[in-house]
Amino acid sequence: MEEVLFKDLSLSAPILEAIEDMGYVKPSPIQAQAIPVVASGQDIIGQAQTGTGKTAAFMLPLLGKIDTSSRDVQVLVLCPTRELANQVHDETKKFAKKMRDIQILAIYGGASYDPQIRALKRGVHIVVGTPGRVMDHMNRGTLKLQNLKVLVLDEADEMLNMGFKDDIETILEKTPAERQTVMFSATMPQEILRIARTYQKDPEIIKVVSEELSNKKIDQYYIEVRRHDRLQAMIRTIDMMGLTSSIVFTNTKREVDELVSKLQEEGYVTEGLHGDLKQAQRDRVMNSFRKKTVNILVATDIAARGIDVSNVEAVFNYDIPLNEENYVHRIGRTGRAGMTGLSITFVFGKDMFRVRRIESFTKSKMTKMNVPTVEEIRAKRSGNAIQEIVDQLNIEGADFTKENEMLAQIMEQGFTMEQIAAGLLRLTVGKGEKQYAYIEEVASFGDRGPRERTSKGPRRNEVRLFVNVGSKNKVRAKDFVGMITKKSDIPSRAIGDIDVTKKCSFLNVDKAYASQIIRKLNSKLINGKPIRSERATAELEAEAARDNY
Repeated sequence: MEEVLFKDLSLSAPILEAIEDMGYVKPSPIQAQAIPVVASGQDIIGQAQTGTGKTAAFMLPLLGKIDTSSRDVQVLVLCPTRELANQVHDETKKFAKKMRDIQILAIYGGASYDPQIRALKRGVHIVVGTPGRVMDHMNRGTLKLQNLKVLVLDEADEMLNMGFKDDIETILEKTPAERQTVMFSATMPQEILRIARTYQKDPEIIKVVSEELSNKKIDQYYIEVRRHDRLQAMIRTIDMMGLTSSIVFTNTKREVDELVSKLQEEGYVTEGLHGDLKQAQRDRVMNSFRKKTVNILVATDIAARGIDVSNVEAVFNYDIPLNEENYVHRIGRTGRAGMTGLSITFVFGKDMFRVRRIESFTKSKMTKMNVPTVEEIRAKRSGNAIQEIVDQLNIEGADFTKENEMLAQIMEQGFTMEQIAAGLLRLTVGKGEKQYAYIEEVASFGDRGPRERTSKGPRRNEVRLFVNVGSKNKVRAKDFVGMITKKSDIPSRAIGDIDVTKKCSFLNVDKAYASQIIRKLNSKLINGKPIRSERATAELEAEAARDNY
């Protein structure tokens, strides 16, 4: 079959010039098939996954239809989320950068109405928005669609999943019947087909899903690990691979918040993204993630729609996705811009059946990966540190007069040159070693059961601490975790069971951190009362039992 290029698709010169500046020469399969149909004015249903270039598939031909002598809205694009609306808006502006008279506006909830209303009054040719905010503007009379030429439903299946069915149908009914209707969807449930039958005129169906799902640029793995061990499995993997930009997917908003809190306690720069965040918060999180001031983004599927970050190194499926389509959407966030991506899915037990279904659906294979051992991580860290030292030494021709004087002073205290060098290496290589002390004894994640015991005593490698505040001081177990781990290098996993009684509390903690935790607690106040912590004794346990009898 003869290769198709953008110049073969009858696009206008300004559009071709713009996409050439962006480095695009050859259209993706959905673009090659959809652009001529959209340009012809025919209704269309395009089935393709995220990351296949759908925006260009409908927007490039539509830009050529805009009448800039009119101030009316001529193209309306509906998107399920604010993020996707912003993404479509920004991409459209890039495509139209050589067509300066075309006005494009994004409208969505969570943003002020006033700038949107002012822009609509001045005149806008293309509006990209979420169904709810579009409906609001229509009801206010600030968005007039009587001369609309084209209505685009982008990610139609997701808009239905999010409960926008009634809004979509109302918008369809209130726009001119002679309009062109363009629909793109990752899946084709019956409700999508019903809307197509009701509101489209003999649409051409273009389906390129099977070709696009086999993304050869993404290495796909799974790790068999129980749920309570997934956090440590992920931390080890991130450290072993040296990842600096990862997205972690969970299935619920609550899990996002919990996982963000745990990762932050472990010292990882992490933020969360879900539907309860205000727009300003979402923008701040995404800007930080794009700039890599945030290394790990934890998100739900819906909140992640529209995320377009080109340098995401890995996607972690902390929870296995609810369906095969969501898996494809998730892993499509990595391996962009011609780079090789990485996806890692955590599974256990019956999840393996769902892995096989995903493999069948995507026509690709997930490879089993083992959790890196502490020894492997340390070896990797040591190797990296050695190479960094070698790269930075720059010995030849350097003047070490001051350094030699300092070495002489240290050696006068009885240290040998080898001891000094070894000590300096420990300072360099040993950073972060405490992070692995608590889990060093764990040989295998997969066969370790939940943390259970039959007594209130400390486990092996734990000691029991007494603290002189309890429930009458309005302190809870989670308050102790926050006091101990906040702004310190003490990980939350160093804290075991916590028993809060009326007048005092008892904490089981890792022996390696006991002294550090005592010092940390003894520097705190609870409601103005100084905290006193010490090793628990039989007498203190007995006294607490009498007080709480």
